Amino acid sequence: RTQGLGSQRSVIAAVGITEVGGRYEDGRLKFPRGLVENTIANARRHFVLPGQDPKHDLEPWGAKVYCGTAGAAISVVDPVTRQYRDSTIADLYDMARLVDCLDNIQFFQRPVVARDLTVNRDLDLNTCYVAVSGTSKHVGSSWVDPKHVEESIQMLHLIAGGESAWRERPFVSMACTFVVPPLQFAEDSCRCLEVAVRGGMPVVLVSGPMVGATAPITLAGALAQSTAEILAGLVYVNALSPGHPAIFGCLGRQCDVRTGSMVVGCSEQGLFAAAAGQLAQSYDLPGASMAGVSDSKLPDAQSGAEKASTLSLAAMSGVNLIYESAGMQASLLSMCPESLVIDNDTIGMAMRSVRGIEVTEETLAIEAMRAVAEEGTGHYLGHPMTLERMTTEHFFPDISDRQSPSEWEEAGALDVVQRASAKTREVFSSYFPDHIPSDLDQRVRQSFGIRIPAERMRARP
Repeated sequence: RTQGLGSQRSVIAAVGITEVGGRYEDGRLKFPRGLVENTIANARRHFVLPGQDPKHDLEPWGAKVYCGTAGAAISVVDPVTRQYRDSTIADLYDMARLVDCLDNIQFFQRPVVARDLTVNRDLDLNTCYVAVSGTSKHVGSSWVDPKHVEESIQMLHLIAGGESAWRERPFVSMACTFVVPPLQFAEDSCRCLEVAVRGGMPVVLVSGPMVGATAPITLAGALAQSTAEILAGLVYVNALSPGHPAIFGCLGRQCDVRTGSMVVGCSEQGLFAAAAGQLAQSYDLPGASMAGVSDSKLPDAQSGAEKASTLSLAAMSGVNLIYESAGMQASLLSMCPESLVIDNDTIGMAMRSVRGIEVTEETLAIEAMRAVAEEGTGHYLGHPMTLERMTTEHFFPDISDRQSPSEWEEAGALDVVQRASAKTREVFSSYFPDHIPSDLDQRVRQSFGIRIPAERMRARP
């Protein structure tokens, strides 16, 4: 059987899919089974997604799971005042440096759109710039014009120390929605993808249908359509550059067919993400999906329940890269800094579940049982094994409350949002990353039209 995707002839000519075995007929680009299977067999599998700091390198293969941000929220919400406002480029920088301080959020992709930048070039270049300036973790970004991708890669060459240094450790990847479901190539996105591939940038092949709207309402049908789209993208990338780092990005979301609105905090979203992870595992390809998002407008009880349930399903299924897993509210329409801090704890709990229970001769603790029973201490609190393994066996949250009621009252009786707000204020007032030297930063600013003031990115006296 063949799978068919709609496409303009200009894209086909640029990519050369017909030259590797595809064919264009009846207005569709057809992918014979043998071409797809051969591409899967020869696709690159084990590749690192580097951070600017090597300690943040990601290895998205096998059963390894990493969680990060993503999205294109158009607003920021203050959970204390309950007010929404347009997101800005300064907000994006603040989100990046906050993520840089949160250990369980392991990569950063743009979670908000800088709505104060109305020129597309400014938006694309400044989005990439503030992300790599705000964190030394791996960064994901996206672009609307291939010329902007070319300029951004030139900027990344400068930051990396040259083109060869960039190609050896490409610390920025492209999340590319190269396909418009159902089964249509998106020509502008495809042209951006071509530039990224030729520039040595890893790519996430994103199929993001709304189940019930732009994909079948059955989860099985939606997953089948997304798989066909992503595999077509894999052929596309490998026709451009065999073995280029490409990620199976099955990032569908759900549609409430009663209203046509998008929902992402539902049980079906967790199931979709979990199945997406298993599909990528079945092909032995690095996989990405979306989980840990809420439809609630604030970081409240609904938000916590929705995020924890979908995130845990995705993580336990082995999704290598879980996008939009922190900070997102209102069905991806809004970002909340306090939610980043709260979700950092939720992710840590999920990752402890992923790690599972280690069963060895030592962890069965027979000798510890003997010592406690025979020596008569009656408890394990002071046993060497407890002290040695307490930080590895147990996950200790950052801001979640474990005090007794009396201790909690004495500490101010703060709820989780209040504690997260205090943490956020502390980071925003005191933490300004400096992994890009100031002289290099000045060169970047002069060459690429950076709009956020340098003073906004430095600590005030």
